[in-house]
Amino acid sequence: MSASPDYYTEDKENALSSIEDGLEVLHAEAAPDRVIASRFGVLGPLLSRLFAIGVEARGIERVPEDQRESKNAWNNLLMWWSVNAVLTTIPIGGLAQSAFTLSFGHAVATIFCFGALGGIATAFIATLGPITGLRTMVITRFSSGYVGGTIYSVLNILTQLGFSTTAVILGGQTLANINPGTLPLVVGIIIIGVCCLIPCFIGYDMVHVYERYAWIIASVIMLFLWGLGGKAGYDINAQKSIEDTGRALSADILGFGGIVFGSFTGWAPVAADYNCRLPADTPPMRVFLLTFFGLFIPICFVQILGAALMTITDPAYVLAYADGSTGGLIAQVLSPWGHFGQFILVLLALTVVANNIPNTYSTGLSIQALGRPFAIIPRFFWVFMAFVAYTVAGVVGREHFNAILSNFLSILSYWTAFFIVIVAEEHFIFRRKNGPLGGYNLDDYDTPSKLPPGIAGVLAMGFGIAGAVVGMSEVWYTGPLGKMAGAAYGADLGFELAAAFSAVTYLPLRALEIKLIGR
Repeated sequence: MSASPDYYTEDKENALSSIEDGLEVLHAEAAPDRVIASRFGVLGPLLSRLFAIGVEARGIERVPEDQRESKNAWNNLLMWWSVNAVLTTIPIGGLAQSAFTLSFGHAVATIFCFGALGGIATAFIATLGPITGLRTMVITRFSSGYVGGTIYSVLNILTQLGFSTTAVILGGQTLANINPGTLPLVVGIIIIGVCCLIPCFIGYDMVHVYERYAWIIASVIMLFLWGLGGKAGYDINAQKSIEDTGRALSADILGFGGIVFGSFTGWAPVAADYNCRLPADTPPMRVFLLTFFGLFIPICFVQILGAALMTITDPAYVLAYADGSTGGLIAQVLSPWGHFGQFILVLLALTVVANNIPNTYSTGLSIQALGRPFAIIPRFFWVFMAFVAYTVAGVVGREHFNAILSNFLSILSYWTAFFIVIVAEEHFIFRRKNGPLGGYNLDDYDTPSKLPPGIAGVLAMGFGIAGAVVGMSEVWYTGPLGKMAGAAYGADLGFELAAAFSAVTYLPLRALEIKLIGR
């Protein structure tokens, strides 16, 4: 029996629709400015003018190999150095004493050990940028499917907005402490937020230009603070008399270690966003080493500075911290230099801009990665919305900086741990050249029917969350395993168990998924 003409007509229309969808994706990758401008009718000419003057049009579209840059691999080191040799890294080190009563020696050892672990994990994620030409949240689709990638995008949006909120609060505090009583904290927060918005609104090239040089001034300022702090008098034994012992000390180290780990791995969900334009044949080990040292050296250097400043026992410095938190303490450290010290304080406050640029820029990309309805909206619009969100949050939460910082960074380490484990197992086991899938079919990044269904990834994610819940130890909740591991208040095993639970479950679940579904 012959097929009806209607069948052939419908089949032909479906085929043409698929071809048109494929061509639109190719055009979006090759010339995103023209594609975006054509979508918005009367606004098209305005968008075209914005793109013509340098505003980045490309969002989460893959960067084709013939549009990659052959230079600036060193940005993997310089950018992360600029991002982390900043004011916002100082109070993380200070939490060792203010929140966990650790002595200076234990604080330094914890920073080095947990920092190395976090740096290795984040540097691995960075290597995927040149390999795929994709942004980090889109890469997750190859392990956890479209739905899983959307979940990660939501988590990353909250993460980057949280980072941004703490950044603008601390920057605003520092500006307000330059000449107390003259600049309201709210105004300081808004100033920092606007400074962060400008390069992120323009886009990728402007971000790299700024971050390529920002580390120079910031590093000199950190050396000034080390010297002035030494003049005030470090007492590395200051906390020894109040430091916990036994299981309580172990719990303090694990709690602070989780925060340090989170301060490194908080960059993992955005690490590939800033090198996806490097050539695909860029050696992964080169990217790994440059990223690792770009994170490890400045973060350790500045966090240890924060811990050292907390050992100054001069009553004026202790009072400055009590009255103005980290911003007040730093203002006191610089006070011997008078007006020049105030000038340095202004520059130090502005280092927050370098730290907050990746948060702001990648929030826009993560919103686009939520799905196609979000991806068709220009990247710079979502960047602006992110700026509004974290600036308002900073104004509202400006009096609770330390509580926001310690709780946020602890929880952050939980989800980044299982995210890294799942992506790593997919890459090294299932996507290796002679593995079950034989590599990445990168053209499938925005085609849900060709991506993994995501069942294994989402289930492993759920097991990771379960591991975090049973192992976490926060002021507001302590899991059963966390209680068993510590003394009176438990020990925070959240990120360790989140990683372990996901690692153990993802392998068999993903193997079964490939066997049954084939992708």
